[in-house]
Amino acid sequence: MVNQQSLQGNWNEIKGKLRNKWGQLTNDELQSFDGNVDQLVGMIQRKTGEARNMVENFLEEVSANGASTISQATGAVRDYAQQAAETFQETSKHAVEKVQQGYEETERLVRERPVESVALVFGVGVLVGVLTSLCLRSR
Repeated sequence: MVNQQSLQGNWNEIKGKLRNKWGQLTNDELQSFDGNVDQLVGMIQRKTGEARNMVENFLEEVSANGASTISQATGAVRDYAQQAAETFQETSKHAVEKVQQGYEETERLVRERPVESVALVFGVGVLVGVLTSLCLRSR
């Protein structure tokens, strides 16, 4: 027997399948489902004339298919999240390596050419000062 939780968990999908199978069911009738499976089965029987076991079997089938779809979607999301995490780790590892290489290259250049390095830093400082001064004046 189909249970309330499996129906309510996939109710929007199941409503569509019920309307496809039994077109005489209205949206209002299906909206009134409050979790009572026996009342739902009885209402479908009254509206369609279908045997109780046929209605129950159909509900079990569609609720099982809905749970399977949710399981597949959950698995796909989990796989995607794992792949994204691995990509992020790889990218961040690569970025750290590049920063480390840049630091080492800068350190090597400063050791090999200290005068030029000091002159370069001084020039950059002057340039930043001039640009800051111009920006503050334009306000």
